[in-house]
Amino acid sequence: MNVCFGQAFLVPYFLLILYDMKTKVIILFYWITALILCSCSSHSPVRLVSEQPVYPVLTMKAHNPVLKLQLINSGTEAYTLSKVCCSLEGTSQLDQIDSIALFFAGDKTVFSTQKQFGTAMPAAKNIVFTGDYPVDADTLLLWVSVKLKNTIDLTGRVHVRCTEIQTGKGDVDIHKTTCGEGLRIGVAVRQHRDDNVHTYRIPGLATSREGTLLAIYDVRHDKGGDLQGNIDIGLSRSVDGGNTWAPMQIVMDRGAWGGLPEKFNGISDACILVDENTGTVFIAGLWMYGVLDKHGKWIKGLNESSKEWNHQWRDKGSQAGFGVKETSQFLLTKSVDDGQTWSALANLTTMCKQREWWLWAPAPGRGITMVDGTLVMPTQGRDENGKSFSTVTWSKDGGVTWVTGNPAVEAPTGTTECAVVELSDGLLMLNMRDNRNRKDTTNTNGRAIAVTADLGHTWTIHPSSHHALIEPTCMASLHKHTYTENGEKKSILLFANPNSKKSRDHITLKVSFDEGETWPPAHWICLDEGRSRGYSCLSSVDEQHIGILYESSQADLVFQKIPLKDILK
Repeated sequence: MNVCFGQAFLVPYFLLILYDMKTKVIILFYWITALILCSCSSHSPVRLVSEQPVYPVLTMKAHNPVLKLQLINSGTEAYTLSKVCCSLEGTSQLDQIDSIALFFAGDKTVFSTQKQFGTAMPAAKNIVFTGDYPVDADTLLLWVSVKLKNTIDLTGRVHVRCTEIQTGKGDVDIHKTTCGEGLRIGVAVRQHRDDNVHTYRIPGLATSREGTLLAIYDVRHDKGGDLQGNIDIGLSRSVDGGNTWAPMQIVMDRGAWGGLPEKFNGISDACILVDENTGTVFIAGLWMYGVLDKHGKWIKGLNESSKEWNHQWRDKGSQAGFGVKETSQFLLTKSVDDGQTWSALANLTTMCKQREWWLWAPAPGRGITMVDGTLVMPTQGRDENGKSFSTVTWSKDGGVTWVTGNPAVEAPTGTTECAVVELSDGLLMLNMRDNRNRKDTTNTNGRAIAVTADLGHTWTIHPSSHHALIEPTCMASLHKHTYTENGEKKSILLFANPNSKKSRDHITLKVSFDEGETWPPAHWICLDEGRSRGYSCLSSVDEQHIGILYESSQADLVFQKIPLKDILK
């Protein structure tokens, strides 16, 4: 019994013996009130608001924000934060967590590791952080951070919740919170400044016939921006289903070709395609030599100190014709040993580009092998008036010769980056980024969808076009996955992009059971709700797992492996 409780108890106890009934009632009221006040005095005026954003928890990354704690002081006096307790109950495998730490938020409430509360703790079911931190602000923000071991089960989940907070004014009231099914695990395949590279962008992902995962991307050495710049195409290989990745290879690099420095010989926007018949892997990329000014004239005399810049989609940055000083070039390399070594770069520009087009380029992501063996790559370009379009480029002889189709749709402001699948009836479906969505956030916002029965010679608008899949004008991924269920072969379409009309956030995986007619929200899986650059690419790891490589809010390029059962349930 504490002192306050004893005083509240003893005084009324003797008074109850001496006085009449009316007085006894008054005294009992005093007694109960005093007890309530005394019990409340042991609690802090500080309350907790906790939030668990949907972020991937990544291996190969030192700090992963998993829980935001907001302490709000309803009183007028400063206080001292002395203890914060967290529970990891429900986490798939605690032994795969290296440590857990607590940090004070940076500017604008963002996660920061500049200032830490207590010390990092080894993984355990219950974690206690202690310290002596004076707080004079009305609101204090903290982040719980987890570090994973480098090799981990990618289908596992991380669960973290706050269970107790103590201050100099007493305990903070904690209401038991949950994190649903937990946060999904992933791999930070490429991070800002890995290998001294400024930025990695533009993911492509494919699975070889041997089951090797092949991830491709822009290696933007000096800056994060698009062509023109010192950009190569990099490759990372995984032979264990995405758990670990071999060191980066550079597979497309023009160097200082033609006497110009590398920053005027960039290659970008790669597309990867596996020939399912032979096992040959192709990678296409777009090369720019020098710079064309806003009038479409090639700039002479460029050197390392030159500041001129333009790119293929801006004003007249790429023009009609075939020459390297006229138009951006479509390059192709191939591997016949599961992506370990790569051929010299071949130039397909003269073979496939129409002379009057301002541009013909790969659409970043991945291509497909049709049932009849035809190889198909999604491609894009600008017509004779500079208007953008989407189409396909195909080969029926194993990649020796290629043919480019006609523009898929007559969109008012043009389409660009696109993804292709073969439907069960043999039609090719092209899912396209539509530039009209840049300003349209109404009910007509949506991906442009078209189908072709003749490899892009003619196209038909699909009923789901501009109705089924919203976008903030961004590259997206479309993939057909086949699997066996109860002895029966089945297939589904999978789609991933930022699930927003306005901003590149909430990277979401969606599934269609009716070949793209509908994408039921009950099956959507949000992978990353944070702001990012938003590009993604999907591939089947095996029958029971889907792989996705995407530009995340938590790393330049993240790989996650999603169990098929999570998608279907």
